[in-house]
Amino acid sequence: MKELQQIIQAYEVCKSENSSAALATVVQVDGSAYRRPGARMLVTQEGNLTGAISGGCLEGDALRKAQSVIFQQKSMLVTYDTTDEDDQKFGVGLGCNGIIHVLIEPVDFGNPENPVELIKKALSDRETCLLLTLFSVPNSKSEQIGTIYLKKGNQDFGSLAKVPSDFRQVLEKEILEFDSPQNLIQSFSEYQQASVFFEVIKPATRILLFGAGNDTIPVAKIADILGFELILIDGRKNLATQARFPTAKQIIQGPAEEVVHQLETDLNTVALLMTHNFEYEVIVLEKLQTCMIPYIGILGPKRKTEKLIQRLEKNGIRVAMENLFAPIGLEIGAETSEEIALSILAEIKAVLNKKQPIFLRDKQGPIHEKVS
Repeated sequence: MKELQQIIQAYEVCKSENSSAALATVVQVDGSAYRRPGARMLVTQEGNLTGAISGGCLEGDALRKAQSVIFQQKSMLVTYDTTDEDDQKFGVGLGCNGIIHVLIEPVDFGNPENPVELIKKALSDRETCLLLTLFSVPNSKSEQIGTIYLKKGNQDFGSLAKVPSDFRQVLEKEILEFDSPQNLIQSFSEYQQASVFFEVIKPATRILLFGAGNDTIPVAKIADILGFELILIDGRKNLATQARFPTAKQIIQGPAEEVVHQLETDLNTVALLMTHNFEYEVIVLEKLQTCMIPYIGILGPKRKTEKLIQRLEKNGIRVAMENLFAPIGLEIGAETSEEIALSILAEIKAVLNKKQPIFLRDKQGPIHEKVS
């Protein structure tokens, strides 16, 4: 998410300076690779890069290809075969053992529905969207259709006009019936050997951080690095300030009875109770039982959480345990506030991605699931 945000920022600069640019997107990966489909990089005519399509191995060659795309104003599909034993041809030993297909598209600032503008629309509010990118590996030498369509609720952006009418009808049906929470790549061999990257773009993870003490500052800093949206809530006006939490999108100050009425939640929102104030958190936890939220983390020992639950149950409030994580964080031997923040954010990522944390060396099969 942060990468897309940075690409949009760089795009706005290019647009204001009228500096030509191209967008490189990983659209398909066969085997192992550092980045997965959906990874992007904006390239300017001056050679500035924002984002990444690999761990640094392919960017140099992709830069040269992108500058050619900018000059010719025609999209192209580039294939990097890192299964080749002679992978020094890209200037560095890759060792990824995969085949990476990268679509490079010129960015037309005059087109209000160019690929970056579609991404901007996708991120403009907290609604999950479906972005379509069309390409053809067998016809990689030909100009590619590219990123052309965005479905956002009942709204459509872009157009399928470049798609032949018979294929367009098939795609319209696929879009209407699409219900996967994950990205998909689907091949349509009968339609000029085309492939479609159905990309699910979700809102940024929103963190409701209750607590403005010193131990929550590292949480805010790491959340910003990850591109999360931070809402800070605390009753202490001297602590809940923009100076202490410059990356917070919003700061809500006040007693628990008041702030709970200002909360906005969805399936991409998590809550962290780190106030060190039992009575404050009782009120907050009660409110959160009525919210659509996949993760509630509570700082402190198990006994504290048990007392919170007992208080609420005594008042007739049933506490849902499936989304309650207390004590908060993964077991990594954390001691300092920075280490605790790391364990908390890692747990949030695991929960939202429905992953069971393990050592990757113990995982059977590839690190990333195949997008297919």
